Amino acid sequence: MANMQGLVERLERAVSRLESLSAESHRPPGDCGEVNGVSGGVAPSVEAFDKLMNSMVAEFLKNSRILAGDVETHAEMVHSAFQAQRSFLLMASQYQQPHEGPVASTVSAFSVLSSGPGLPPPPPPPPPPGPPPLFENEGKKEESSPSRSALFAQLNQGEAITKGLRHVTDDQKTYKNPSLRAQGGQTRSPTKSHTPSPTSPKSHPSQKHAPVLELEGKKWRVEYQEDRNDLVISETELKQVAYIFKCEKSTLQIKGKVNSIIIDNCKKLGLVFDNVVGIVEVINSQDIQIQVMGRVPTISINKTEGCHIYLSEDALDCEIVSAKSSEMNILIPQDGDYREFPVPEQFKTAWDGSKLITEPAEIMA
Repeated sequence: MANMQGLVERLERAVSRLESLSAESHRPPGDCGEVNGVSGGVAPSVEAFDKLMNSMVAEFLKNSRILAGDVETHAEMVHSAFQAQRSFLLMASQYQQPHEGPVASTVSAFSVLSSGPGLPPPPPPPPPPGPPPLFENEGKKEESSPSRSALFAQLNQGEAITKGLRHVTDDQKTYKNPSLRAQGGQTRSPTKSHTPSPTSPKSHPSQKHAPVLELEGKKWRVEYQEDRNDLVISETELKQVAYIFKCEKSTLQIKGKVNSIIIDNCKKLGLVFDNVVGIVEVINSQDIQIQVMGRVPTISINKTEGCHIYLSEDALDCEIVSAKSSEMNILIPQDGDYREFPVPEQFKTAWDGSKLITEPAEIMA
């Protein structure tokens, strides 16, 4: 309460000071009774502010004084603030608005200035260094090691260490008994070996997977098929792809037109398809046979051993791309039959003075 009462008194003194300054301030050039070109009375803004104080502010003060206590003290502070605001409005209304020219010319001098970056904060102090290593404790730990103590105890025996070895008789020596050499590692050593033999990893039997032939979204999945020669995919669309995985000794026929076909990790698989608009890929497979009935732009063969491709009359412009593969043959239709052409596996490279030239190596019998 004492602090609030003191604050009220300070506000009242400030209001009185502002009122005296407004009364004694010098008038602008001209008649002292003229304010903004209008003689007599106060400005409209001051009159509007007086109406506010005489209505709402006065009602607020009246109700607050009835409640008394801190509410009354707070209301007096608000009343003092409104009085200070009225004094400021009264003083401002007695002066004309300054011309914008001098103000703009003065402010323009600062528009070309730019603030530079401030100084960065100083780096934090480094952390205190840790305690030095306790070499004495480490030495005690090493001395107390049982394996080290046992090693030095054996070294201190000198020649007496060989007394624990058993004598090997002639019938146990391999260079005197050819039968022992034939047995190899089956002969037991006369001395016991303390070195543990490495445990061979247990071979787990290969897990059998259920065969799959289904359409998943836009992807035909043909997986884990074995000894099946009647696999057919007949309902195909242009946006569909076929993924063939882990199939052995089987034959698959794809009718219609698909986007692409992938053969992954298959053995002894036969594939017959009509048309492919994208690419046919063969990866990590063995003994694959592919027959093209329609058209295909590209066939890719990677890491495959044995791949025979039968092209149709419409697919003779197909491109064969191979890498890390062997035993590849392309069969071209001629006179109602197929003629086989091997894909080169060996190449020779030579420098012609400006670049490297690589050509298939021709091996003459």
